[in-house]
Amino acid sequence: MLYLLQMKKKIHNLLIAVLFFGSTLVYAQSKPSTDPDISIKNTYYKKFKREVLSYSHKEYDALFFDFLSKSNDSKSILTKEEYYTYTIKIAIYSEKLGLLYKNKKDEANATKQEWFDKNYTEYLTSKK
Repeated sequence: MLYLLQMKKKIHNLLIAVLFFGSTLVYAQSKPSTDPDISIKNTYYKKFKREVLSYSHKEYDALFFDFLSKSNDSKSILTKEEYYTYTIKIAIYSEKLGLLYKNKKDEANATKQEWFDKNYTEYLTSKK
C-alpha cells in the first residue's frame, strides 16, 4: 500500500514537471511582435477596456460609424492616437461580443485580432 502511494506521488510529480516544461517550451516558441506600435496598442487596450466593455450596442454603433466616416473622409487624416483609439476600442467591443455569445467566441476573437492588428502606416498609405 505504501509502495502504491509513493508511486502515485512520483507519477504526480512527473506530470507536473512535464506540464511545466511543456508550457515553457510553448511560450518560448512564440515570436516577438514586429509591430512598432504594439506598446501604444497595449496601452490603449488597458486604458479603454473597462470603458468599452460597458458600451451599449448604440454607443458602439456610434463609435464604429464615426470611425468609418472619419477614416473614409478624403479631406482629413486621423492622427495616430485617434486611429488607434478607434481600432482598439472596436477590438475590445469584439472581445465583449465573444464573452456575451459563447457560440461566437472564436469568430469574435478573430475579429478582435483583426482590429488589433490594424496598422497606422497602412492607413496612411491607403489615404494616398
